[in-house]
Amino acid sequence: MKLWLSTVALVLMLSFSCFAAPSDSMDYRVGEGDVLRVLVYDNPDLETTTRISGNGTILFPLIGEVKIDGYTVSEVAQDLSKKLAQGYIIDPQVSVFVQEFRSQKTIIMGEVKVPGLYELSGPSSLMELISKAGGLTIDAGDLVTIKRKDLSQPEIDQIISVSLKSLLEKKENVSNLMIVDGDSVFVPRAGVFYVTGQVNRPAAYKLEEGTSVIKAITMAGGFTELASQRKIQIIRKVDDKESVLKKVPLHTPVQADDVIVVPESFF
Repeated sequence: MKLWLSTVALVLMLSFSCFAAPSDSMDYRVGEGDVLRVLVYDNPDLETTTRISGNGTILFPLIGEVKIDGYTVSEVAQDLSKKLAQGYIIDPQVSVFVQEFRSQKTIIMGEVKVPGLYELSGPSSLMELISKAGGLTIDAGDLVTIKRKDLSQPEIDQIISVSLKSLLEKKENVSNLMIVDGDSVFVPRAGVFYVTGQVNRPAAYKLEEGTSVIKAITMAGGFTELASQRKIQIIRKVDDKESVLKKVPLHTPVQADDVIVVPESFF
């Protein structure tokens, strides 16, 4: 468990640039307050630096006022190219860069050291946000939830679940890991289980995905010489009622709040 948390902390410090890749900036949706730099190939006189106004527009030479609020950076370039091609320039090649990002806000709650409201400058990764919040607590669970407004259906929230373990193993889709304006991020508390009886380190342990009884025993330091390995019991709550599973196989999956009891052998 400690090794896993240490690995997360190390990746948080090293991976900012890995997850906020330059290609992601082309999918960034511009809005009020962003400052854009626009270049038109072979037309240096059209180079423009402009801030998006409160009504979501910019002023551009030849074209005049252009509404671009909510467009991605690549869509802004395409729209300006299309308008310049309408009697102004033959086959215009337009490049758009975000020179200054507007203040964006996101909330992160749960098992981080400093939960709260954070301002982000431009595209930011989940890892960067967690780092801004002081990192994970020792009780943090693996599955992080991101609640996001669906632009096509504003009344419906989009829910994105991200496994930190899969993220570290690069199994997650990177497009799901970028935090956008208005996101709410929740890091849950991890489930725990308990190992008691004839093990070397009886205690509570953090439940990880795929934990079996034998893995739990290993985490607890293994059996003592007096352990009855064939009479392991699990005390488990089912529908708020406590039940006892007897002589459980070592490959039995462990659930949150399970109490694994390793009795003493009398033979």
